[in-house]
Amino acid sequence: MKLLSFKYQNRESWGAVIGNSVADLGRAYPQYPTLQAYIAAGRVLQAAADAATVNADIALSAIEYLPVITQPEKIVCAIRNYMDHHKEVVAAGLDRELSEYPPIFLRVWRSQCGHEQAILRPDCSNSLDWEGELAVIIGKPGRNIPAARAYEHVAGYSVYNDASIREWQFHAKSICAGKNFESTGAFGPWMVTADEIDPKRELWLKTWLNGKQMQSTTTANMIFSVAEQIEYASTIFTLMPGDVIVTGTPGGVGWSAKPPIFMVPGDVVEVEIEAIGRLRNTVRQAA
Repeated sequence: MKLLSFKYQNRESWGAVIGNSVADLGRAYPQYPTLQAYIAAGRVLQAAADAATVNADIALSAIEYLPVITQPEKIVCAIRNYMDHHKEVVAAGLDRELSEYPPIFLRVWRSQCGHEQAILRPDCSNSLDWEGELAVIIGKPGRNIPAARAYEHVAGYSVYNDASIREWQFHAKSICAGKNFESTGAFGPWMVTADEIDPKRELWLKTWLNGKQMQSTTTANMIFSVAEQIEYASTIFTLMPGDVIVTGTPGGVGWSAKPPIFMVPGDVVEVEIEAIGRLRNTVRQAA
């Protein structure tokens, strides 16, 4: 089942994708005002049954997509979690060694935007870069979750573009500054519930800039698996329903190209993950 957050007729809601339409579950189940609240109630595996009771009477073409989880408590992002990306940043001049543990940073929810919304290039920088990534949405609370049980805590999967403002990322040893500009973390178009994707399945991830393919690999090439990332993150803090684990980008980012390639206003960037969908955003200069 595909679940999404959206705005329709100036009202924010969430629902299920049925063909080219949306069943407005937020309207039908007001006790769950957001998709995050629905996930927290433990109802994700009942989504198909719940959607079957609601008319899918809103066209997908009529909605404004919102980030799948609009206000997650935590967005936990992995750094250099594909070997080809690690090698390309070292080749481009960064002095980095492989980490014994998953290197992570946090995004804030206000840095997100939805499918078909604009990724904003801030006035202070021209180094806006793309990073196509698999996003994992947490379904139930957990602390010190062993990797062997990590998937019990997964509600579903989505697509993320962890767009980066590169020189701000390099202002200090922490890259957080370059990862939290508003409307740079594209998230969508929807989540696919975990029951539809085998945890062992290798998913193709591809990114295009203006129709030219820039990234292509499978999730099998992660250095730290989804389960290992959940185990590590949950050792630090309690993972909560609606939290998002953004699992790292493969090789093919613009900063590592020779010469570097950065996104400019008017560009179209797309990230597609097999069995989930394609996230599409235009680039606009921030006002």
